[in-house]
Amino acid sequence: MSEFPNWVTSAPPKPDAAAEARAQARQARLTKPAGSLGQLEDIAIQLASLSNTDRPSVSKPHILIFASDHGITAEGVSAYPSEVTGQMLANFVTGGAAISVLAREQGAALQVVDVGTLAHDVPHGVHADKIAHGTDNFRRFEAMSEDELFHALGAGRNAAARAIGEGADLLLLGEMGIGNTSAASAVAAALTDGNVAALAGAGTGLNAEGISHKTRVIAESLAFHKLDAGSADAAQALRKVGGHEIAALAGAAITAAQARVPVLVDGFICTAAMLAAVSANPSIRPWLLFSHRSAESGHARVLDALDANPLFDLGLRLGEGSGAALALPLLRLACSLHNEMATFDSAGVSSIT
Repeated sequence: MSEFPNWVTSAPPKPDAAAEARAQARQARLTKPAGSLGQLEDIAIQLASLSNTDRPSVSKPHILIFASDHGITAEGVSAYPSEVTGQMLANFVTGGAAISVLAREQGAALQVVDVGTLAHDVPHGVHADKIAHGTDNFRRFEAMSEDELFHALGAGRNAAARAIGEGADLLLLGEMGIGNTSAASAVAAALTDGNVAALAGAGTGLNAEGISHKTRVIAESLAFHKLDAGSADAAQALRKVGGHEIAALAGAAITAAQARVPVLVDGFICTAAMLAAVSANPSIRPWLLFSHRSAESGHARVLDALDANPLFDLGLRLGEGSGAALALPLLRLACSLHNEMATFDSAGVSSIT
């Protein structure tokens, strides 16, 4: 068994049970049939318990995007070259990427962190916090050294701390990294039942032959590292077949939970990172909200492993935190409905008894 730094496994505060009970009681008094707003009611109650308040809100959302490159691309598992990762950094900070538009439209702060791209010249506006230019090819070597893994986790911690220091009351997590669906699939397989065929999907747009090849490469990699299904711990999975941005996502989520800040999770890669984070520190699970079910074939299986019920399914598979950003209005509306709807008593409406 591998070990994490102590901060990774330190338990966060528990959600506030009294605030949760008050929120549930308020939902029962609002002028609507019980349960008629579905998951929006659950979100409001969950946010109330996490923020320890009767009137939850999301006023200062921060989006964190972690970018890194992957040596596994040498095995032909991606339809795009690794150079695209670094090129997208500039697109993020100059406002041209999908997540840039979504952040701008919703007034959300956007922080882009290079935790391991091949790029040597990081664009202005991007935080550089990396110890290596990508991972090794995990088909033939361990993806990261222990020092590199700990640095990546710490980069996530640093980014989350910056956002929280600026007043963030919700963190939205996203990523960018050519080849990272292969790494996410490998991590998820190592931490679940090892069914690579059910986890490996099209990624950036592979055809059926490409998916078959990708599946074979991942399966051979897991066998090479002796990561038998269910036998790996999170540190082994991240270090041997993971990615710098996947580890950074885990570090950011753990740090947010420890600071009582909820986390809104994006798609497949982010969810695989949360699987690793929860494996390392199970007590952070209540602090995670899941935005959507992506078109990436393995996402549903990872969501199931986390007992997660995402808000929507729009067939997304972009990454970048785009699904989380699209879910942000739903969280805000859930809070507004909870806070501003009249109760049966205040509206003079007869309730069902």
